[in-house]
Amino acid sequence: MRSISYVESSGSVSPSVFTVFEDFRPRKWLLPNLTSLTWKSETAAGLERCKLFLGPDLRGLTMEVGTKHPKLQDLLVEIASHKRLSALSFTLHTNLPDNFTDIFHHNIALERVCIAAPGALASRVGKWTSSLPALRCLQIDLTGRTTTAVEGFFDDISPGSGYSTPSSVGGTDSGVFSGEEFDFSEVRKSAARLTRDGPRRGAFAQLSNLRLSGDAANVATFLKHITSPLTTLELVIDDPPAAEDWQDVCSLVSEQIGYTLSVLRVSASSASRFSELVRSTSRGGETPTRHLPLHHLSYLPRLVCLDIDLPESVIFSEKDVEHLARICPSLEVLRLCPLARFPPTVGPPPLTLNGLAPLTTNCRRLHTLAVVVNAAEGLESVFSTRAVSSRSLLRLNVGHSYIREPLQVSVLLSHLAPHLDVLKWFSEKNRAGVIEANAASWQKVSEFLPALQDIRLREREHQAPPPAPVYVPPPTSEKAVDATVVTVDEGVSAVPEVEDESVQAEVELEDVGVQMSPEVESVAIDATPVLVDTGVMVMPTVVEHAVDARPDPDEDTLSDAKSTAPSEKPSVRSYVPSPALSVLSLTVAVYRFYTFPFRYMFSFVPPFTRAGAQIDAEPKSPIPGEMEEDDAFSEKGEDGISTDYAQHKDVPPVGL
Repeated sequence: MRSISYVESSGSVSPSVFTVFEDFRPRKWLLPNLTSLTWKSETAAGLERCKLFLGPDLRGLTMEVGTKHPKLQDLLVEIASHKRLSALSFTLHTNLPDNFTDIFHHNIALERVCIAAPGALASRVGKWTSSLPALRCLQIDLTGRTTTAVEGFFDDISPGSGYSTPSSVGGTDSGVFSGEEFDFSEVRKSAARLTRDGPRRGAFAQLSNLRLSGDAANVATFLKHITSPLTTLELVIDDPPAAEDWQDVCSLVSEQIGYTLSVLRVSASSASRFSELVRSTSRGGETPTRHLPLHHLSYLPRLVCLDIDLPESVIFSEKDVEHLARICPSLEVLRLCPLARFPPTVGPPPLTLNGLAPLTTNCRRLHTLAVVVNAAEGLESVFSTRAVSSRSLLRLNVGHSYIREPLQVSVLLSHLAPHLDVLKWFSEKNRAGVIEANAASWQKVSEFLPALQDIRLREREHQAPPPAPVYVPPPTSEKAVDATVVTVDEGVSAVPEVEDESVQAEVELEDVGVQMSPEVESVAIDATPVLVDTGVMVMPTVVEHAVDARPDPDEDTLSDAKSTAPSEKPSVRSYVPSPALSVLSLTVAVYRFYTFPFRYMFSFVPPFTRAGAQIDAEPKSPIPGEMEEDDAFSEKGEDGISTDYAQHKDVPPVGL
């Protein structure tokens, strides 16, 4: 399956079916070969179901959203992911998202774009659509917009073009703070028409198909900016259009795209058709009829199809048809309001069946004709020439045309269109405005016409060909003409259009933090020195000595005494028994062992002197008052007491 259409309001498909599809689908999308999708939903749930059909091969999408969808932006992003999307039609009853153009910025393969939503005339939308390189068809809704809004659509396409139009066209405010405001709308519309010939922004260079809907004034404002070689132009306007606005539209069509236009369709807006439907009821009264002039159109050499379908502007004169036959020689299809009604209170239409002779004469390719006429008897001027007989006219729709003599009308049609194959008329009896007598008469014409056509063609086969026209030269006269060439020196200021584009390149910075906490290990060492308090009980041994305190004798006496004295001197050293000496030596050794750390530290202390005394020699030991073991007991007397004890204790020697 390549194409599918879903309309939620029709109720043809139950919503519970989509739940089954979603639960038991064999792949991500249903109908993966789908290329065209039409989805019209009124609820958010109905719009959400379309995701099941957004396959990879999707080329055309027509979407109509009735309500605001909370996830509309996500849906648009998914649609924009289809880079090969060539046709997009988006209708939204709420405001168009602000980032709509940003979402579809990269869809450069779009060839057909249709936008109908509030905000569709924003300058960003105009810039986006004009930048699509492959755009061929554009459809814009101008309904309910001001002329200023239409002008704003082209603001960002070609800035600085020098084109100037009053910014408040379509408004009523004069800019003066007053209580009563004059309506300046018509004045500003006239100003817009005067600036039509000014410099234009050459937008949409590749555009070939354009469809505009709205007021005729807005249509004319939009067409003023279009210089593309359009081949198809569809206008949906409010009926009836203002005479000045209709003239502007016809002039712009002829001047700007007249030599490229091949199809021109003019129809009524939905609001105008609704009003016509209300009037067609029994309570609404008769539909007014107005003349739609066609003489504002100029030469359209390539126009193939002209289709006008308006409910009120339905009156066409024979001059209008003659003008069309002259400016549109390539016409193949012509429809001039074939559904127009002319009730008995209004009377028959002014256009007669004889008035169609210029079309059958000049438009030799015309094969389809739909128009409401007053089918009267044929004129002698029409029957007198075979040039009015068309070999191409095959289909004729007369709608609600008036008719009196079915046989005479059949004879005239056999002359105008001897090869006519299809004849249609409006025959529904239950429709308002239908005249049953006319419908019955056209039924008789359809019965008479085949036989009359056969007879006329047989007669023409046996007739000699019409004589060639004799060329009669026109009268001439000699006249002198001053053929001096008039030279005109004109200067053209060609200012190139400069497009300033900038690209904002922002460096994406990524801030990354790393928390590096060093692992700290706390180790405590108890460095408290171990102190051992040891006490030594030292009790000195007291020895009593007797000292001879007699005065010294004189030398003589002393010499005699020496000679008579015994050889061994008396000792002043105390006598210590040998066990006591051993105990003392052990005590000193213990003392030296346990005080070694303190003695080692005190060894780095500089020497000091006492007040009033000077020490000439350093002590032999780091600790004052302490002697080396070998020196302490180096000199011992017979009694075991060291001879240096008195010196360490600062005891003066006692002389004998």
